[in-house]
Amino acid sequence: MVADDAALFRAGIARLLADAGFDVTAEVGDADALLAAVERDPPDAVVVDIRMPPTHTAEGLEAARVLAARHPEVGVLVLSAHVEPHYAMRLLESGATGTGYLLKERVTDPGELTDAVRRVAAGGVVIDPGVVSQLVGRRRVRNPLDALSEREREVLAVMAEGRSNQAICERLFLSPKTVEAYVHNVFTKLDLHQAADANRRVLAVLAYLRA
Repeated sequence: MVADDAALFRAGIARLLADAGFDVTAEVGDADALLAAVERDPPDAVVVDIRMPPTHTAEGLEAARVLAARHPEVGVLVLSAHVEPHYAMRLLESGATGTGYLLKERVTDPGELTDAVRRVAAGGVVIDPGVVSQLVGRRRVRNPLDALSEREREVLAVMAEGRSNQAICERLFLSPKTVEAYVHNVFTKLDLHQAADANRRVLAVLAYLRA
């Protein structure tokens, strides 16, 4: 299901998803209509704009919070026109599984959009690289990230997007053993606990970056 008050953008998203093989079961213009549609026929995932009527502030986030409580099996991908890390954090706190925050500019790459939808539908966490970049690059009086090498920072950034070790291999052209070593170094240097669950791993990294 797709929810966005801009009719042309909404139709464009629906068309991209349909062309990629998704069955788009509803297209709506506000959060209330989305929640009602999900109640009638829960989908595998919804794509929702962060700002919709009536206030155009964070209706999409509120809808994500409600869906996490009522329909935790439904993946939620929130789209935003701007990099807003605080909203991404609020989204993750509303439900750690099947949740994503992606910039609207990514929609110009159909592969990026469809990959994100598939990942949240499967229960994964998706965070836009722009949000991660802002968190990693944030200046602090004492920045523990200074202990990381340049390559370890790159691995940390991809990890925080919700990517698996295999995806890190493909993104950075590294072998699986090399990635495992870098991930181990990152967790050790940042004093984070390794987590078997991919979502918990992402949440731990983002919580650290937000601190």
